[in-house]
Amino acid sequence: MFKRVGVIGGGQLAWMMAEPAKQLGIELVVQTPHLSDPAVAIASDTVLATLADATATAQLAAKCDVITFENEFVDLPALRCLAERGTRFYPSLDSLSPLLDKYDQRCYLKNLGLPVPNFTDFSSFEHSLTTLEFPLVLKTRRHGYDGQGTFILSNLAELQAALTRLPDVPLLLEEFVPFDRELAVIAARSIAGEMVVYPVVETQQEHQVCRRVIAPAQVSVSIMAEIEAIARTLLPSLDAVGIFGIELFLTPSGQVLVNEIAPRTHNSGHYTIDACATSQFEQHLRAICGLPLGSPHLICAGAVMVNLLGYENASCNYWEKRQQLLAIPNAHLHWYGKTESRIGRKLGHVTVTLEACESLALPQQVATIAQRVEALWYDRRGNDGVKGRRSE
Repeated sequence: MFKRVGVIGGGQLAWMMAEPAKQLGIELVVQTPHLSDPAVAIASDTVLATLADATATAQLAAKCDVITFENEFVDLPALRCLAERGTRFYPSLDSLSPLLDKYDQRCYLKNLGLPVPNFTDFSSFEHSLTTLEFPLVLKTRRHGYDGQGTFILSNLAELQAALTRLPDVPLLLEEFVPFDRELAVIAARSIAGEMVVYPVVETQQEHQVCRRVIAPAQVSVSIMAEIEAIARTLLPSLDAVGIFGIELFLTPSGQVLVNEIAPRTHNSGHYTIDACATSQFEQHLRAICGLPLGSPHLICAGAVMVNLLGYENASCNYWEKRQQLLAIPNAHLHWYGKTESRIGRKLGHVTVTLEACESLALPQQVATIAQRVEALWYDRRGNDGVKGRRSE
């Protein structure tokens, strides 16, 4: 068993590894650029550097047994030099290689026989723009997250405007999928090849940012089985070790299409902290440290997770709002300790677990819970700043 884990990235995903790491007797060392990043507060040691700084990652490697990733903002060629000298990365760099570029990822999934939207490298369309059928989706091939780098385009003028904003950026062009729902699943694979798959969930996006996650998704058994089969095909093919988030579209005709793969813990799995026998964060540590995997099963009838997104630019800890959210029955609040609020920034999340009787009326119950959380959070009349407030 590995006892010291290096994490490239110091945001909330690394921060949420802290409690399970403590329970498992694991120390976390983070590489992150800012002392104010959430995971600095819980790390046993910190390497203060940008995420793509391979020289700093060599320092990180000297402090730990294995290195993992909180995000995909890494320099794979530079890290390969470290791997060749014996640094252990999980997921391995070979596992990450086909996934970090969205076009490469699409090609890899298609070659595996997994269902994906129609797509192309944008360069092949550069001389035939007038033949395109809209709407279309344009994506930057690297470094997009939370809707950044993704553009839904209705006409040629919007495409040309997007291209003007993205000079010399590698791009992916794909069909717009008129989906019925967006789904996701978290899956884990250990060093020994053991695999577990969590319940399929529904994710609800607004402005291409996840607002809510509903567990389990209200879909047929056959769709659940199809999605689990996708996970059980993908992870072994990559020889993956760790947690992977798989985002999917469900079309009105019942077709499942893979949207994107995240080779790390994922926002769609935050509900697992309070609603599953083993959280995605504990599972990831188990997978990369050589421990047996835990059960992924729900320990309640269901759950609703609501992201708490910044709605203003301010220095604020929102103490009073947090207390109001905690007063909701079966609510579990996770506040990431960020000192600055920005519009759209993920500041925390709330998971409300459901009783068996509540789950029988799940669609109505979910809507009521989400509305209550969001009414409390986004009501600016209850806005409270740091000055004169209790802080943590």
